[in-house]
Amino acid sequence: RESAVGLVAALTPISAFSRVIGQARGTASRIDAVRLRALAHSSPVLRDVIVRHCDALLASAQQSVACNALHDVEERFCRWLLTCQDRTSEEELSLTQEFLAMMLGVQRTTVSQVASMLQGDGLIRYQRGRMVIVNRPGLERRACECYGRVRAHSEQILPPSPAGDGPCASL
Repeated sequence: RESAVGLVAALTPISAFSRVIGQARGTASRIDAVRLRALAHSSPVLRDVIVRHCDALLASAQQSVACNALHDVEERFCRWLLTCQDRTSEEELSLTQEFLAMMLGVQRTTVSQVASMLQGDGLIRYQRGRMVIVNRPGLERRACECYGRVRAHSEQILPPSPAGDGPCASL
């Protein structure tokens, strides 16, 4: 559901500059870059999907840079939780304070303080690496506008899931 890494290698013989860390349970698939490149060159639909995913990833990265520079840790924390839930569709997120601190660029103690505050306000339940969003609308109000911007952009340019009737269904 999330996307893909190394997509540039599907369009050109450039080595991918990526490191992937799987944070949520699920299934990951792999395909040889040469094989994917051949498929992309023979399928305009696949090539279009790849370009759209590259655009969505680039937009998300650019927005994250601005977000980290301009928004406080609580807003970024809320954005990150909402994004994780969007991508996993899970009620309960397995997120350690250490991982959240790394993603937010803050110390673990800061994550603990923000999580405690959000829990006290009835927005989340948090205990030992397990996070449950209790009040999603409230969390959305506390998140910065970056969450909505990235989500709206992705929804606009990305096709529906391959399981649906979007352009990926014909691949």
